[in-house]
Amino acid sequence: YCLEGLNLRSKRPRRHVTARHRRIRPTVTAVDQCWSMDFVADNLFNGRRIRALTVVDNFSRECVAIDVGQGLRGDDVVAVMERIRQTQQRVPQRLQTDNGSEFISKTLDRWAYENRVTMDFSRPGKPTDNALVESFNGSLRDECLNVHWFLSLEDAQEKIECWRQEYNQQRPHSSLNNLTPEEFIRSLQKGPDL
Repeated sequence: YCLEGLNLRSKRPRRHVTARHRRIRPTVTAVDQCWSMDFVADNLFNGRRIRALTVVDNFSRECVAIDVGQGLRGDDVVAVMERIRQTQQRVPQRLQTDNGSEFISKTLDRWAYENRVTMDFSRPGKPTDNALVESFNGSLRDECLNVHWFLSLEDAQEKIECWRQEYNQQRPHSSLNNLTPEEFIRSLQKGPDL
């Protein structure tokens, strides 16, 4: 049997570590429990590349920040998170990202450790693991990046920030009972007093 190649395998092949089933992520029930981050790329009018780091709260759908720059790295991600922590007094309990070099950097890992933030990375090649920020980035691209012609980095920062404020203050979401993210957060703050 062996010489003819007719023998049966005695044991099943081992699965790769990446093929393991992902544990179900905990349900998000409050603001700042989980944020998602990702990058979006675009060009200025002259062809120079720009990148935007988007930070979204998974519960309230609020866009916490969009940072626009030329070459954003891990240090820049930490600077954005630190700026949010200092100016808004907010830090997430869990941070969902993909496996980009900016997110797996030692500087972001250290910042997360010091601020007791759990890093939750997507599986490689599975953008659906971070679907909320991917959907948000699609809206940003369709409604802002594809609509505007950016003359400079400052122009891009200004137009994208205006879009972010409109998104948070004027745009209702069906998942939030047709409230804007700001109205939804205010309704949560009023809720226990009623």
